[in-house]
Amino acid sequence: MQPLDGLLVVGLEVAVSAPHCTRQLADLGARVIKLESPAGDFARYYDESVGEVSAYFAWANRGKESVVLDLKSPVERELAERILARADVFVQNAAPGAAQRLGLDARSLVERHPRLVAVDISGYGAGGERETSRAYDLLVQAEAGSCAVTGSADAPAKPGIPLADIGTGMTAANAVLAALLARGRTGHGAAISVAMFDVVTDWMSWALHQARATGEDPLPLGMSSPLVAPYGAFLTADGQTIVIGTTNDGEWRRLARDVLGRPDLAGDARYATTADRVSRRSELDVVIAQWIGARTFAAAAAAAEAAGIGWARFNRPLEVLAHSELERRGRWTATAAPGLEFRSLRPAADVPDWTWRAGAVPALGEHTERVRAEFAPGSARR
Repeated sequence: MQPLDGLLVVGLEVAVSAPHCTRQLADLGARVIKLESPAGDFARYYDESVGEVSAYFAWANRGKESVVLDLKSPVERELAERILARADVFVQNAAPGAAQRLGLDARSLVERHPRLVAVDISGYGAGGERETSRAYDLLVQAEAGSCAVTGSADAPAKPGIPLADIGTGMTAANAVLAALLARGRTGHGAAISVAMFDVVTDWMSWALHQARATGEDPLPLGMSSPLVAPYGAFLTADGQTIVIGTTNDGEWRRLARDVLGRPDLAGDARYATTADRVSRRSELDVVIAQWIGARTFAAAAAAAEAAGIGWARFNRPLEVLAHSELERRGRWTATAAPGLEFRSLRPAADVPDWTWRAGAVPALGEHTERVRAEFAPGSARR
């Protein structure tokens, strides 16, 4: 059993945010029809890491059906409308204004199909000066301040994973599930709008609160945090990097007393509170770096674990591929893509009573003819 068995989701989607939303719904058992132009979702062609498609496309589009439609053609539009008449969910992130011109924006669709849950994903939402601006992950993260709190003071950076896209997809998927739950009570669908800028500024709330309270911008600290200390990455004697984190006063005292062997620091009033330690971060980093630098990674990790202190190994992607946690816990599953079978990760939420299988990554237009026949004029409704 999968919780969304029997639901039909239609995605007019490109790149990451909307495809990531609908892939989550596919993982939960929904049937997802991905509408693509004759040229296809441009994310297919970022690289050729996974057979004939890009790594991004393989990640965000497993378990879907690809249907090629030219929505500017009246005949193709009629087919799209027949599909939408049977759909439960529609998600689109077309270029600004494109969905409205086609009558495929969420509000117009719900007026025609009152039980439909329809989602518009945009860069900046409606009503502002940037309403018609194109928006990609880097652009939104820069505009929303995320890049300013990432990296270092002299080298701001975009986080390596597309947080604006991922966060928007997650927010949209959550809203869809809530709307479906409400529809079960009311019988009515919903027109939902999710702006990438709103998602990232919400995720930036801690930094915005801090900036408002202090009148200063939080400093980017690389692999550390402006809110807690000690918290960072340190080089071990055998050339590896261990990340040590303390988030409260009790953890700090255990780190000082039980790991560093410095009960004097544990009882020092200058380091008593989180705010005290943040203000003296550099002093503590020197002490910790010296202690860790004299020990192997294994010894430092064992000491932290024994004291109940959070720690991690700094891993690169090739090292994560071989991570024992993923292997031992069966997180990898075989997945098909055009020209290749590869391993992808199972959904992160495990529910014992739910069955799950990795749907294939579709070739461009792979399901077009089958869907045309299924939704031909006069065909039976579900």
